[in-house]
Amino acid sequence: MRVGIVAQQDNPRAAALAGDIRSSVSADVVVDETTAKSLDVPGVSIEGMAGCDLVVSIGGDGTFLYAVRGIGSTPIMGVNLGEVGFLNATPPENAVSAVERTISELSDGTVKIREVPRLTATGEDWTLSPALNEVVIMGPQRGPGNGIDIEIRLDGSLYTGGHADGVLVSTPTGSTAYNLSEGGPLVHTDVSALVVNEMCATEGMPPLLVGSDTDVTVRVDGAEQAVAVSDGRVKRELNPPVTISLSTEAPPVRIAGPDIDFFAALGKLQLG
Repeated sequence: MRVGIVAQQDNPRAAALAGDIRSSVSADVVVDETTAKSLDVPGVSIEGMAGCDLVVSIGGDGTFLYAVRGIGSTPIMGVNLGEVGFLNATPPENAVSAVERTISELSDGTVKIREVPRLTATGEDWTLSPALNEVVIMGPQRGPGNGIDIEIRLDGSLYTGGHADGVLVSTPTGSTAYNLSEGGPLVHTDVSALVVNEMCATEGMPPLLVGSDTDVTVRVDGAEQAVAVSDGRVKRELNPPVTISLSTEAPPVRIAGPDIDFFAALGKLQLG
């Protein structure tokens, strides 16, 4: 059994917990290259963990998103050192025992894996890294006098069009992230859906929930430049006019370990 650990960078507590797990569990454990320097042990790249049986993310949701971009279909579990923890179900004080239990369940075939969808944006000759939370398509700047002209089609049918700062398409996992700050709805992770959310549209439609197998296309015009962004990190510069297709055809993220208490995490959000 081989286990990879990705710890939040520049967080001594995360690195120390990675060391505790590494020295305690009955498995061959490797750590990411940055954490390896803190622990003075050999390290491997995130992509090098794609061949592991399990990857453990230690930190906040940002660390989890960073890890899943490189590990392919390897199961991942999250240890929460952040404030909310929609992706990280395990508290740090339970980390060693939870990892040990998950390793045992992987070995005997009883492990429960929850698959969550990812969203892929594709253009004429490019494809963005799949997003666990959301894909945003927007102009180079936000605010009056900026933005882009958009046309949104769902399975070929026109939903809305006009001028907006941009368009955000979110998975249920991402509904509590950027989507929420843009006035989109909360979506329980058990719901098979996508959120289509215009950003500060001049005469837009309300955010819309559609089935997760819906083909979403966004045509962008009315600006010299635009950008498509996957999970706030991976970007693609666009030269309008251009059409972007979004779908959940990418392989899902496979989450192992304890179930996430959606409503407990929701209660930590500052929504007032």
